[in-house]
Amino acid sequence: MRFIYCLLFQLFLNAAMGQSSTIAFSSTDTSLQNAFREARKMALSYRGNPADPVGPWYEAALPSRNAFCMRDVSHQCIAAEILSMPEENKNMFTHFVSNISDSKDWCSYWEMNIKGLPAPEDYRNDTAFWYNLNGNFDLVYASWRLFLWTGDSTYIFNPAFEKFRNISSSEFIERWILQADSLVNRPPYPNTPLHFNLEDYFHRCRGLPSYSEGVEDLRIGVDLIAALYQGMLTCSSIEIMKGNNKAAAQYSEKAEAYRKHLDKYWWDPSAGLYNTHITNNGVYGKGEGETYLLWFNALTDTARIRQTLNHLAGNKWNVENLSYHPAILYKYGYWEKAYEDILYLANPATPRRDYPEVSYGVIDGIVQGLMGVEADARYNTIKTIYRSSNGHSATLQQLPVLQTRVTIIHEAVKSSFKNEGNKNIVWRAAFNGRHKFIYVGGRKSRAKQQQEKMGNIVSYIDLMVAPQQQVTAALK
Repeated sequence: MRFIYCLLFQLFLNAAMGQSSTIAFSSTDTSLQNAFREARKMALSYRGNPADPVGPWYEAALPSRNAFCMRDVSHQCIAAEILSMPEENKNMFTHFVSNISDSKDWCSYWEMNIKGLPAPEDYRNDTAFWYNLNGNFDLVYASWRLFLWTGDSTYIFNPAFEKFRNISSSEFIERWILQADSLVNRPPYPNTPLHFNLEDYFHRCRGLPSYSEGVEDLRIGVDLIAALYQGMLTCSSIEIMKGNNKAAAQYSEKAEAYRKHLDKYWWDPSAGLYNTHITNNGVYGKGEGETYLLWFNALTDTARIRQTLNHLAGNKWNVENLSYHPAILYKYGYWEKAYEDILYLANPATPRRDYPEVSYGVIDGIVQGLMGVEADARYNTIKTIYRSSNGHSATLQQLPVLQTRVTIIHEAVKSSFKNEGNKNIVWRAAFNGRHKFIYVGGRKSRAKQQQEKMGNIVSYIDLMVAPQQQVTAALK
């Protein structure tokens, strides 16, 4: 009986891995093609056994722990969808949203392991555990992005997800004193347990107000403010979709308060950079939090964005931080640096390349960054734009998105889109620059224009693509 079970499981795993391996990326740039292949291989090696007590999962923490934490999962989740791991995402996210509790001051578990338990490396009991406060808002934002990518409404309307989102945007903020007008004056250690011991990091870091974990005597990090901003903005977008315009406006107002606070108190004009943290004695400092200002789209001033990007691109960072960079840099127009970072992260000689975020970051950087794939389930739309000027072509085959699969081919002034599934898809074929017309099947169509993050103009047309249909759009 044990042999039969093992055989059935192996067949299941082989089928699952076969499906995961369906996606393929090819390019006339062989270095980039090899980077994708190596990243895919490594990312899939972190896929867990669905028969484990925790259920379907993938590693999203230090590899030796057999676990996943909120920050890493929030970062890796779209790449996991690209690699056909929707059940893993849904299971892991459900574990996190279901374990929010009053006894933990509306935190969830920061990290869960293969046994379906809070990882002992980060948890002793409900009064003593490690928790980065950013996690709630990162998970809310990631749930929204998963909905947009997959069309799975579980991430929005499931009661556990709704409860997590509603508590995170209200009671959690109040309990941890995270209102916009309290951020730089909040007390050092809110919600301390009885017999608080500053030397016990499960006491000291029970509600760490940043993802930067090496700053002593930390009051708050700018990355948490960016996470709060995006969390409120995400809640606003969800309420708009649900038709609750009054609630949407209230969330939008809260988001704007965080953004204004960030620009008023955190910009250092003498350095031309944002401060990234403030200590409990009121001293500002700089570290690694800048990345999250861009990850959470919290900046609006183009000059400040550019100075932040130049600082990120011109310095060395640890691999966890760097794994965010390819997707960010591509979207903000720093194509050459994004390409350089992909090759570095995929290089076998790169130190700590085995951290799971690294391979997932490479996948995300190539698909959403270089190939410019964006999905929006609200409108059944997939946008593509090729972010390359080196003359190479690139093809992405059998990409799972919006509960179907598509194939995308990019050349310098031409893109093709094949709907491999059995439902209609709206393809937004976009090209960099201002163009009056885009040609489809030899016929010209008037293009629309849109301004991107750094003021760059993009021209596009929307095309309905039927099941099994392939459409080509070109500039000439």
